[in-house]
Amino acid sequence: MIVEGTILTGRDFEPVQGRVVVEDGEITAIEEADVDNSNVILPAFVNAHTHIGDSIAKEAGAGLSLDELVAPPDGLKHRLLRAASHAAKVEAMRRSLRLMQSTGTATCLEFREGGVDGVEAIREAADELAIDPVVLGRETAAAMRESDGFGASGARDSEFGDLRAETREAGKLFGIHAGERDPHDVDPALDLDPEFVVHMVHPEPEHLDRIEAEDVPIVVCPRSNLVTGVGVPPVRDLLDRTTVALGTDNVMLNSPSMFREMEFVSKLTDASATEILRMATLNGAEIAGLNYGVIEPDREAKLLILDGDSDNLAGAQDLVRAVVRRAGQADVKDVLL
Repeated sequence: MIVEGTILTGRDFEPVQGRVVVEDGEITAIEEADVDNSNVILPAFVNAHTHIGDSIAKEAGAGLSLDELVAPPDGLKHRLLRAASHAAKVEAMRRSLRLMQSTGTATCLEFREGGVDGVEAIREAADELAIDPVVLGRETAAAMRESDGFGASGARDSEFGDLRAETREAGKLFGIHAGERDPHDVDPALDLDPEFVVHMVHPEPEHLDRIEAEDVPIVVCPRSNLVTGVGVPPVRDLLDRTTVALGTDNVMLNSPSMFREMEFVSKLTDASATEILRMATLNGAEIAGLNYGVIEPDREAKLLILDGDSDNLAGAQDLVRAVVRRAGQADVKDVLL
């Protein structure tokens, strides 16, 4: 396969006109050449934090607090999930996965409620789709063993020491929520030596020092944090300390479109367009141990092709900035997964 256009190459997304050569699903070469099309070729997105089970309840619970919305076991989300049929949950998740795929997302790091049954449900939802979610089971060790790791709710009121040890022994990912409402659960979460921490809206200076010293990646979900009223993560401070990736969090609260999340972050913070596109691609891939998220030889060819001559993108002087701040689903020409 040969894909031609303006290619956003490497970690800095340097625009190069030419072609991406793909063999057996792997990028074998990037060749500079004059090409006669308006394609913009970039890495497919990695949505580094999702909860798509609550796709059955989009925009439910307006005005509720974070705990009232999503806290286990009786937050609104969990009550609605218990009330929904297996078939309804699978179909709703399939729709969200299909939307992510159509908007250029290669994978999502899904914190999957429902134990083993929940893991099996998302596998069923993803069957026959090209998007391949990284599933982190929750609640039980059995769910961890049936999935790609364990997604902990948080260390505020729960003990995860045994599950952390079992996850490490299994050689799988361990992620945990922390610092979402306040800073009090940050140290207990970091004490578990997680592969990554989600949210980190309220780190204290000593937490930032520890995150940097221990090289702990952080996944931020700014739209979700704003909707639930907990604040906005200090994206600049985190970027200066560690690897930061981007997630869309609960489908109940937000569309799982990385275009929308990137635009929001770009207009809310002083992070550069290059940093934000890296947060939406390579950084999430590296957290999950995936060999894509960047266009360079010997990487898997997970690619998003945009129409640079769409009414929305035509005339863009800075392609990376245009992708981050204004591109959307209508500009997508193809998604190669």
